[in-house]
Amino acid sequence: MHNKSIAELSKGLAKGDFSSEELTRAYLDRINGLGAELNALVTVTEEQAISAARSADQQRSQGDAGLLTGIPMVHKDIFCTEGVKTTCGSKMLDNFISPYDAFVVEKVKKAGMPMLGKANMDEFAMGSSNETSFYGPVKNPWNTGTVPGGSSGGSAAVVAARLTPFATGTDTGGSIRQPAALCGITGLKPTYGRVSRYGMIAFASSLDQAGPMTRSAEDAAWMMNVMAGFDSRDSTCVDKAVPDYCAPLNDDIKGLKIGLPKEYFGDGLNADVAAVIDAAIKHYESLGAEVVELSLPNSKLSVPTYYVVAPAECSSNLSRFDGVRFGHRCANPENLEDLYKRSRGEGFGAEVKRRIMIGTYALSAGYYDAYYLKAQKLRQLISNDFKTAFEKVDVIMSPTSPNVAFKLGEISDPVTMYLSDIFTIATNLAGLPGMSIPAGFVKSDGHDMPVGLQLIGNYFEESRLLNVAHQFQMNTDWHLRVPAGFE
Repeated sequence: MHNKSIAELSKGLAKGDFSSEELTRAYLDRINGLGAELNALVTVTEEQAISAARSADQQRSQGDAGLLTGIPMVHKDIFCTEGVKTTCGSKMLDNFISPYDAFVVEKVKKAGMPMLGKANMDEFAMGSSNETSFYGPVKNPWNTGTVPGGSSGGSAAVVAARLTPFATGTDTGGSIRQPAALCGITGLKPTYGRVSRYGMIAFASSLDQAGPMTRSAEDAAWMMNVMAGFDSRDSTCVDKAVPDYCAPLNDDIKGLKIGLPKEYFGDGLNADVAAVIDAAIKHYESLGAEVVELSLPNSKLSVPTYYVVAPAECSSNLSRFDGVRFGHRCANPENLEDLYKRSRGEGFGAEVKRRIMIGTYALSAGYYDAYYLKAQKLRQLISNDFKTAFEKVDVIMSPTSPNVAFKLGEISDPVTMYLSDIFTIATNLAGLPGMSIPAGFVKSDGHDMPVGLQLIGNYFEESRLLNVAHQFQMNTDWHLRVPAGFE
């Protein structure tokens, strides 16, 4: 059952081939048997999942089931889940039991999907390798000596290892797409504001966006039908009708204009990865698509721009964690200042502290105009480049990551780590939708490691991205490959 798509699982449940309880127990058995090897889950909610599965079966027996009723899933541990620990991968929230559900959690619950557990992640979503988690690094199922990518590495790993058919993720600078690429799955970052951020613990509020992580574009379309929608509790959520994302999946892509930005195919791109991406582009041409070379001249500024904007916003957002109201509190503080200092010093990890310090500096008196304000101006230039590009093309394609998954502990320099998101960050700065799909494999350290193809669309054109991705997946089998040992 674990190799079936969401559509196949839905049909199987409707026909009575298996019950939701049987399906949920099958995934829990895989988690209990294989999960420890990956360290991909912070919490396993076995009792809650079985109870929800039984309720789903009862709904189905009463003729009250929806398409997704009874299909189990996993939430990234950044989404607040009522009555269940929500840690954000940090010691700061190791004891936090959320009193409410995030918008995305509400929507998934309403669809009748049992939650199997909460996925491990980089602390407060800050990282590109899932090595900054308080609970230890997640391991890539294709080679457990390598990283799964971050920050949604736990979500990517459990989908790749077939421990769940679907997991939620969040993307601030590539944190859905980069781990999707490194783990060989499909990951979609919707347009900023398409999915409510209510109840999603904030990192950088103008960049954060939730999205689905699945095996295929078709599965992602099913999940977007659930996750997207307006929510008045999020002031940045867009009040725009939600289309049926599954409807255009089979549309012909003949005549599709694909833009290839020259800045994404130069120095720093692994030659073997480039060859896989080139083959994928040629495949699209064989399906009738047209390739257009273009330039995104300000994309080279995306990494420095991002690493001013994101830390500045994180500095502001994380100031709420002070040891007073909730979260970690130091023992026996001498006074209020000591409480603040030691609670934060003990609760936050090194990468989070680094970004808070950078952000606080950038926002400080005398430096705001020189750093934060200038970064926002550059952000507009980056956005304008995309606007110009989409006057000529329908979709932009590039590698998702310049390399395949690297070894655990291999990158210790923060700047080198930051550059692993060099192809994904500009999309967040512009607020555009983007996704990564499996495009092939590269031999690395004796293992076949996945390569991701990035698709970037114009605002609110998730349907087009899903259609373009689905047409590729209907003609290739890269997304069907399963890591050895997890078949």
